[in-house]
Amino acid sequence: MKTILLALLIGTVATPAVAADISTHVLDLAQGVGGKAVPVVLYKRSADGGWQKVGAATTDANGRVRSFGDANAFDIGLYRLQFDMSAYPNAAASPFFPEITLTFRVTDRAGHYHVPVVVSPYGYSTYRGN
Repeated sequence: MKTILLALLIGTVATPAVAADISTHVLDLAQGVGGKAVPVVLYKRSADGGWQKVGAATTDANGRVRSFGDANAFDIGLYRLQFDMSAYPNAAASPFFPEITLTFRVTDRAGHYHVPVVVSPYGYSTYRGN
């Protein structure tokens, strides 16, 4: 506490580091609804070229993942979202694309990266949303 008070008095309080925010959304084009209950894993490319898991979530009732955990703050680099479509709409489903993987680049530490996927029975599309 004394350190914080002293820092406030002399004006040397460190500001928190700015980091990017990543979210996603599964949109079911055939049903016209958000794709609920889809497991999504977020990976970051490491210096050795491998992929390190940095977050995981399941889409909500509207098909959204608003956050990948408490530390939803990511640095510049390459990221990969992996959607387990075999879990949507139920475990008995046999989708043509059982897994969808999207790789994208985070270039702005202060940016918000919303990377949705639009799905249909035999295809999918993606874009950078807002």
